[in-house]
Amino acid sequence: MRSASKKTHIDFISSSTLKQVSVLFKSFCFSFVFAFFQWFFATADGCGFSSFPTFGLKAYAHKFYFDFSSTYVGVGMICPFMVNISLLVGSIISWGIMWPLIEQKKGIWYSANLSASSLHGIQGYRVFIAIAMMLGDGLFHVVYMLCLTTKSLATHKSEKKLDSYSSPSTNPDGLEAGSSEVVSANYDEERRMEYFLKDQIPNWVALVGYVALAAISIIAVPFIFPQLKWYHVLVAYLIAPVLAFCNAYGCGLSDWSLASNYGKFAIIIFSAWVGLDRGGVIAGLAACGVMMSIVSTASDLMQDFKTGYLTLSSPRSMFVSQVFGTAMGCVMSPLVFWFFYKAYPIGNPDGAYPAPYGLMYRGIALLGVEGVSSLPKNCVTLAVSFFAAAIAINTISELLQRYETKYRIYRFIPSPMCMAIPFYLGSYFAIDMCVGSLILFLWQRKNKQKADDFAPAVASGLICGDSLWGVPAAILAIVGVKAPICMKFLSASVNNKVDSLLNG
Repeated sequence: MRSASKKTHIDFISSSTLKQVSVLFKSFCFSFVFAFFQWFFATADGCGFSSFPTFGLKAYAHKFYFDFSSTYVGVGMICPFMVNISLLVGSIISWGIMWPLIEQKKGIWYSANLSASSLHGIQGYRVFIAIAMMLGDGLFHVVYMLCLTTKSLATHKSEKKLDSYSSPSTNPDGLEAGSSEVVSANYDEERRMEYFLKDQIPNWVALVGYVALAAISIIAVPFIFPQLKWYHVLVAYLIAPVLAFCNAYGCGLSDWSLASNYGKFAIIIFSAWVGLDRGGVIAGLAACGVMMSIVSTASDLMQDFKTGYLTLSSPRSMFVSQVFGTAMGCVMSPLVFWFFYKAYPIGNPDGAYPAPYGLMYRGIALLGVEGVSSLPKNCVTLAVSFFAAAIAINTISELLQRYETKYRIYRFIPSPMCMAIPFYLGSYFAIDMCVGSLILFLWQRKNKQKADDFAPAVASGLICGDSLWGVPAAILAIVGVKAPICMKFLSASVNNKVDSLLNG
């Protein structure tokens, strides 16, 4: 009887998995075909469905529009509702209120002759206010995570002392050591521990490996980036283990890696150390890359080791797989970057790949070497205000989460980090992601179980299909094949001028 029940359960799981795969494939095909269809109307920047003025031309000029991106819609279905709402709130505050008001001060707060992309003009407000919010959010979480880590280590140490004085015949739940529940739990833990420790990596291997990598980096990095000297790299490698431990431990407690925040602080420290005259911008960005590669790898590896511990996998085999994957990435990542760099104008704010964080990180480096003197008028005041606001919002959220449990108001407090992202990039992707959230919300209202089962598959298909089309589109761009149609949207007055020009 039990065997028949088990077989029915397995058949149900297999049927459900097949349905999810089928939904994933259908969603993937739709996304890929739709991206292919959009390509025909986008022969140049500013053409196609991605430039559709959904809410009117004036809103489009302030980057409020739906750009028909299946990728962002799929991401919106996966992300929590509050993340997408935070993006939309940040879009409204920045592009809906602040930037139009600041643009009215053109010629007073900043020179009217500056281009729209100059960091000494309106772009400076967009970039540095966003950076201030990100740094405020990052500083809060770094300090909070350090406090949480210290408290957790102290609690763990005190619990070990209490365990050493407690009776070995009973466990904390009051069950006798000989009971079946304790025997089963102990057996599982002992087996996992046995498998995990059997192939553990010796400490001397880790130490020698880290020293060897540090030595290679100290020699190689200054050749690649002459602005970064060998002693800068040495200091980065001396500081990194402490930050890597904090990030790995904090990520284990909260599932939140703060590697990018440590990288931002590294940019400011090393760019200020090197100075503007000696190439502090490049040095800060290079030091950020070194620091982030160490800190993020530590937390990722700890997550993988935890998975290996739970699945009775060998730590050595997982570590070797990580090494092979990293080695492949060292070859594949530059090739993929070169592929897209040759096909598209990478970094163009109006192009298909604006690379917004590139300008963000460069702005942080400029802040480190030049200070605040080069920023436009009142930019520092606004940046400090938003820096403080980010810390205040996070503090209120954590306090409510800790002490207010009845109504759970903290769920409705937006995330400063998410709010800051559209300050520079625009509102279009936030609108796309909110559309994804709306689809998921309506689906859950209609049939929550189906939405929970199949929404991740639909979202993954939308993301994969739209992203995969980027490969053949890049190949077509490299060989010089352009789309046959440019679909643009003009106001009535501009359209009349175009018609008169063509007819004249």
